[in-house]
Amino acid sequence: MRDDPTFVEQIQQDLRDVRWLGPEEIRSRARRRGQRKVVVATVVLALAGVSAVAVAAPRKSPPPVLPAAAPSASPTRHEITTDALLQPADLPQQVDVQLSQSGLGEPVLLDHMLGACRTSQGRSEGWQMSILSRSQTLVPKRAAAILTESDGLLTQDLYRLTPDAAIQLLATMDDLVAPCAEWNSVGGYKVGGATGTGSATHRWAVVQRDFAGDGAALLRHTASQPVDQKTGEPIGASPRPTTTAVVRVGDLITVLNLGQTGTELDLRRLAAVAARRMCIAANPAC
Repeated sequence: MRDDPTFVEQIQQDLRDVRWLGPEEIRSRARRRGQRKVVVATVVLALAGVSAVAVAAPRKSPPPVLPAAAPSASPTRHEITTDALLQPADLPQQVDVQLSQSGLGEPVLLDHMLGACRTSQGRSEGWQMSILSRSQTLVPKRAAAILTESDGLLTQDLYRLTPDAAIQLLATMDDLVAPCAEWNSVGGYKVGGATGTGSATHRWAVVQRDFAGDGAALLRHTASQPVDQKTGEPIGASPRPTTTAVVRVGDLITVLNLGQTGTELDLRRLAAVAARRMCIAANPAC
């Protein structure tokens, strides 16, 4: 839920004793996937040069308008209703909080760290711009106020693009990821009372395609154990890989992420369910 997802949000998801924010604080901060993180990690490791300016794609022009349908064609859908999103019943666990928000002219964010990798090399972030979007966070129902590493959530962003842009997003994903096949990040860190400069190596790869909808891709991010540059000592917990599912149905793109309890198999299953849900809002209709 913070405005700047930091390096630790990619590497410290294994930490125990993570605290959930209260429902009112969650609602007040619910802004896009990168701003809907609901954990507070005990370690903070900031990447040098990564800031809100670096990871926020500016809106450069008014959002494009979908072309009007021919009189004989099916009516063109424009609004994205909540029933086009995954529903609580689609998840294997009970959901305690369901947050949903819509937006206009938003970038299709696949991974904040991937954007940081690209801009550190003097490249654009490479995000396609949407016409409109709807996002949600599903928080599992838990009795305890303190949650552990086994707890998780689901985040989903659903975007409407121009038809060509939706097709291009998946067609060019390998090119988008290629400059970040291996990227070394360096930045200051603070762990308890200790501070220093740390480094870690990040890798991104498209690991599977065409498992849902009109096109789909699994984007996997892995990171090495972060170490102190001066002493070589490890910093914090060893990170686990994270995977993002990107699915297209017509002119719609959805971006899905699961919490720590989710597997890539779970993510592919939910991606297929999400594709069926998207049919009610897609152009052309399924």
